[in-house]
Amino acid sequence: MQPAAAVSTTTTVEEKRRAAIDALRGMESVVIAYSGGIDSVLVARLALDALGAERVLAVTGESESLSPHEREEAARIARELGIPHLFLRTEEVANPLYQANPPNRCYFCKTELYARLASLARERGFRCIVNGTNLDDLGDFRPGLEAAREKEIRSPLVEAGFRKEDVRALAHALGVSAWAKPATACLSSRFPYGTRITPELLAQVAAAEDCLRDLGFSQFRVRHHDAVARLELAPEELPRAVEPSIRDRLVAGIRAAGYRFVALDLLGYRTGSLNELLPAAVCAPPPLSVRQGKAEPPPAGA
Repeated sequence: MQPAAAVSTTTTVEEKRRAAIDALRGMESVVIAYSGGIDSVLVARLALDALGAERVLAVTGESESLSPHEREEAARIARELGIPHLFLRTEEVANPLYQANPPNRCYFCKTELYARLASLARERGFRCIVNGTNLDDLGDFRPGLEAAREKEIRSPLVEAGFRKEDVRALAHALGVSAWAKPATACLSSRFPYGTRITPELLAQVAAAEDCLRDLGFSQFRVRHHDAVARLELAPEELPRAVEPSIRDRLVAGIRAAGYRFVALDLLGYRTGSLNELLPAAVCAPPPLSVRQGKAEPPPAGA
């Protein structure tokens, strides 16, 4: 694999697009860590433009932490783009370090994914592995970035100077239907740190979120607190959740998924809300450095 390049100083979205295309062309052939989220979708589209379908492969890690809905979405968008795509089984959920759900849980997930992508790239003769990280991600608490650095994963959006707003603007300009797709994250992100991750609990959260989706809510998370499902909805959708006809169906559906109580978070949806329980020093950039093979204990009160 090639070393990471310096971040571009370009300013317009078009300049950033050209910088990303140039970076991808220099890689010659790429395996894309493709989740189906808008960032990796844009990387897939730019890789197709830069290299052609014969020199790109989008790969989605598949485990119990990937919801069935997101699996279908990843496949659908890949078909729409016309990019070669496959699912690759990953076993992070079987790792006791991941199951323990420490604050650096994502490190163990990404280490597993990138190791398997590296093996696949070697087998198929691809030169580089790329992901969808953008500049805004670098200022967030993302232990998975440490795994990317260790495995020498390239981030063409970072190298070309893309922020999230640039990603959506360019995807829209290119006619990518997923340009406004809400942010996604693996199902394990719904659990407070220190809550043990199991396939059964992941399926429970997925079923509860299917209920919200079926009721027409657009942006949401079901946060798991033992018998309580704490629902985070887009602020503008909070009033709808308490309309009697919707409320009754919502409560019935969440209970059917296995929860006894249904709570509505009045702050609404926000990414990484469970990080609010972590000490500020843990979440401060740069991302938490972790030692491979050694989980950190959950913070008090998590």
